[in-house]
Amino acid sequence: MPSIFESFGYKIYFWSNVNNEPIHVHISKGNPSQNSTKVWMTQTGGCILANNKSKIPQNDLNKLLDIISRHYFLIISKWKEYYHIEDIKEIKFYC
Repeated sequence: MPSIFESFGYKIYFWSNVNNEPIHVHISKGNPSQNSTKVWMTQTGGCILANNKSKIPQNDLNKLLDIISRHYFLIISKWKEYYHIEDIKEIKFYC
């Protein structure tokens, strides 16, 4: 799984089989998992929690959502690079 960055023990990464879903990242502690916490990226530069399947404590989750929002342009750039996307208009957003 392509890792984007780590923050206080959590990995933020793409799951390689996204089935043409809107842009999002996964979060887990330890090894990446398909049943990890999922966060959608929004067109306006933020993020929205899709699910918390890996049961990250709320305090940690709040910090991670803030960090993910601050790394919005890095995530977009990495998504374009990983999925060979030329134009941001080709990226689907959750909202």
